[in-house]
Amino acid sequence: MRYILRRLGFYLLAFWAAITLDFFLPRLLPGDPAATILGSGGQLDPSQVQALREALGLTDQPLILQYFTYLTHAIRGDFGISFSNFPVPVITVILTGLWWTLLLGGSSVIISFIIGNLIGIFGSWRRGGAVDSFVPPLLVLVGAFPPFFLGLCAIYLLAFQLHWFPTRHAYEDTLVPGFDPAFFGSVITHMLLPVIVLVLSQLGGWALGMRNTMVSVLAEDYITMAEAKGLTQNRIMFRYAARNAMLPSVTAFGIVLGFVLSGQLLIEQIFSYPGLGFLLISAVQKLDYPLMQGLFLMITFAVLVANFIVDIVYTRLDPRVRAG
Repeated sequence: MRYILRRLGFYLLAFWAAITLDFFLPRLLPGDPAATILGSGGQLDPSQVQALREALGLTDQPLILQYFTYLTHAIRGDFGISFSNFPVPVITVILTGLWWTLLLGGSSVIISFIIGNLIGIFGSWRRGGAVDSFVPPLLVLVGAFPPFFLGLCAIYLLAFQLHWFPTRHAYEDTLVPGFDPAFFGSVITHMLLPVIVLVLSQLGGWALGMRNTMVSVLAEDYITMAEAKGLTQNRIMFRYAARNAMLPSVTAFGIVLGFVLSGQLLIEQIFSYPGLGFLLISAVQKLDYPLMQGLFLMITFAVLVANFIVDIVYTRLDPRVRAG
């Protein structure tokens, strides 16, 4: 429990640092963000500039008062109004894209984690066999290509040429989101290709990492003792070897899961998938500062929460952490 409380304190401190950085970054930029936004559209109107400065929180109040006002609003999830989606609040825009990102990224990470680790387990158990010799190197080779390159190749070959998958968006434009089979079927059909691309880009790392860790674990004395006791091969492989070899993978899983909100930015852009990555690029292009700030904090929060969950799981898997 003491370990968990220490980690919780660390993550709360890290999140406070992220909020503070999120506050100061726009104010450290050269020039006036409000004038920059309005200046791109032509002649500046002083009243419009002042109104936009107030919307950005760039008032003439002392900086410390601005900071505490922003801190209070950020903790409540109030990031203001999105300029590019006016008058929709930033938090509403983020939540709309969040579900699509979690669906796409969460599915790909979970699938690649399970399949990749199983390949690594079976490959190391039959070291030198067909699975161990060919599958991990092939997956690593595929994963060496940037995901956006794999995505472009997949769209061209499987969508444009063979017409096996849709080319864009999260569902058919003619459908209205709702709880009906046609909508769910369209969502699944549209997410298949980007999920396949993301899984292929991640499989090699999971498989090779688990395979190397398993090889080291299988050389431990307690594995030899388990074999001497006459335990079944499956029990030794999963109960003794794989359970201990999973520790690094579980840690990596939490980190990767946290970066789901930002790590598929280009994939969402290529497939025109309306997730947080697509929103972030759109916010940058349209100089939507409140939306950029909100997305930055959302991504940071997700990474910290994912790592905290990993710390909790780690204490269950490794008793030495609890003892320490």
